Amino acid sequence: MATEDTAMSDSLYREIDRADWARLAPGVPNPLTETEIVQLRGIGDRLDLAEVREVYLPLSRLLSAYAENTKRLGAETAAFLGEPDSTTPFVVAVAGSVAVGKSTIARLLRELMSRWPGTPRVELVTTDGFLYPNAELERRGLMERKGFPESYDRRAMVSFLSAVKSGAAEVRAPFYSHMRYDIIPDAYVTVRRPDVVIVEGLNVLAPPPSPHDVAVSDLFDFSIYVDADVDHIESWFVNRFLALRESAFSNPKSFFRVFADISDDEAVSQALGFWRDINLPNLRENVEPTRHRAQLVLNKAADHTVSSVRLRKL
Repeated sequence: MATEDTAMSDSLYREIDRADWARLAPGVPNPLTETEIVQLRGIGDRLDLAEVREVYLPLSRLLSAYAENTKRLGAETAAFLGEPDSTTPFVVAVAGSVAVGKSTIARLLRELMSRWPGTPRVELVTTDGFLYPNAELERRGLMERKGFPESYDRRAMVSFLSAVKSGAAEVRAPFYSHMRYDIIPDAYVTVRRPDVVIVEGLNVLAPPPSPHDVAVSDLFDFSIYVDADVDHIESWFVNRFLALRESAFSNPKSFFRVFADISDDEAVSQALGFWRDINLPNLRENVEPTRHRAQLVLNKAADHTVSSVRLRKL
């Protein structure tokens, strides 16, 4: 049974089924080839020409419309104040659980939005770069809670986004290697005043730790939450772990090389352990409760396709 707070939150959204959503970008050609879509697709994700055309083309058009109108409002505000136009990048957040497909969605939106005339320059930053280095996590006793809010340098993330939103000419974010499972010293992702910055991560919609702090989400212009049934996400997580065991984990430089040669049963057991001890508690305690803070929610079905969209009412 839905709680009163849940019902109130639900009333803030328009529920749009996939067929109706797909009709919101009639006649818009798909700018991506099938090869490009395959290259963007993450392990285990379901992404094809139909999914791009029916779900993500309308979404990219909506985001570009928001970005263009925000830019226009900025110019009009500057004119009203008698100041030069100093419109800053439009920042989009993509949040959701591990293995739900948010990284693929963020990469896809970067490609699609860059094809719209009003937003040709789009950059992507992941919050993995703001995890504390492993040595610091070890010092703080947080290696087993990597991905939980306390494992991120929240102040550095707020500082980065504040610089982006202030219009700084160049802003750098730390670079995280999934192969090494750690921050790479002296490696950075550089953002140079693009039209749009997409920020992807687990806890990007989390509220501030205290009422006196700035939340990372305070610096977003639009936010997306990728949602799915928890049992489905668990299945995707296990399948992705098995797929990685056959690919990335086999690299001698991989942090997870130790799992490359274990049996299938051992791999499933290990993946379920990671899911139930780390990722599921993080989802329940920290990620899922932020869903209502998003302007748009993508609801995924068991096959990883988007079944419906919830859009916050203006």
